[in-house]
Amino acid sequence: MKHSSLKIQIVSNELTLIFSGELSLYTIASHQTEMQNINLHNFESIVLDLREIDFLDTAAAIFLQKLQTKNTTTLFNKGKIEETLALVKKYTSQTEALPPAPKSSFFEKVGKVFYDYYIGFLAFMNFLGMLFATKFHYLKSSKNIRFKEIAFEINESAIKALGIIALTSFLIGLVVAYQSAFQLKIYGANIFIVDMLGLSILRELAPLITAIVIAGRSGSAFTAQIGAMKITEELDAMRTMGFDPYIFLVLPRIIALMIMMPLLIFVADIMGILGGMIVANMDLKITPDLFLDRFTEVIAVKHFAIGIVKGPFFAFLIASIGIYRGLKVKDDTQSIGFNTTKSVVESIFAVIVCDAIFSIAFTNVGI
Repeated sequence: MKHSSLKIQIVSNELTLIFSGELSLYTIASHQTEMQNINLHNFESIVLDLREIDFLDTAAAIFLQKLQTKNTTTLFNKGKIEETLALVKKYTSQTEALPPAPKSSFFEKVGKVFYDYYIGFLAFMNFLGMLFATKFHYLKSSKNIRFKEIAFEINESAIKALGIIALTSFLIGLVVAYQSAFQLKIYGANIFIVDMLGLSILRELAPLITAIVIAGRSGSAFTAQIGAMKITEELDAMRTMGFDPYIFLVLPRIIALMIMMPLLIFVADIMGILGGMIVANMDLKITPDLFLDRFTEVIAVKHFAIGIVKGPFFAFLIASIGIYRGLKVKDDTQSIGFNTTKSVVESIFAVIVCDAIFSIAFTNVGI
């Protein structure tokens, strides 16, 4: 790098800046430091003396351009330095003349949001199409079914969740029974707590609570596991070796959860009724024998079957959304957290919508 220097001369209200040597990207930093205490607007006249400059690049030309005001006079030798200054001035003026980007209107923003949801919906439908096409081929022969992977996923996603599901359902049964007991005692309708608990827990609460817990526990785990495998390029390695990720990673998880969800709901039914029975005995003086007699008398088997039937559908939605979100993870760890959150929220929303559809359908057919 050649020598570069700056002389600052102040005479009355006139400022003279004399540059010499090489003025480039690598030298202007020191000159900026020398001039940091000088306010150019305090001078009536400013002279930029560039006659001793040997070399000038565009970065330095931009630096000089910013120093110029209405009262600035520039002295330079004609040649490449003049051409460089003229070039920078030309393109700087063009850049400054660009109009500001127009702001998006309210309808444009709303349209963009709906379009993004529409594209996401199409991508999910494409995933489901690939899933069903692979599943039909998968189930053609028992040789295709990977029993070891399914058993592993049953243990990881369902059996290990039994404890939290049982505890949650038990507490829900306690709370619902306790809140209902206060109102039933007012009207002397203590025994009807059995009817209310049986219908609400078997038909709605047990399936929903189980699905929400599984969505938060196993659905998010599916997203994190598949997303981590995508970041570490394990999915690409599987495809390179001729293994289909849908067969080895997707279907075992979905099948395992669909098998175990009815069993988890059954456990939730038992624990929820048990919690309600304890409150009925302690608060309403309804003995367990009386509770069970009334339960078998007024609660038909169809209410239990309705809750169990919902299980595979809820499991399919939770597992599919969790795995889909895992496949949507990009090549950064922040994307795993984002898609894991999305998978839980979307799974719970999908389960609630599915449950509402079941409720409307069963009510209309008289079940």
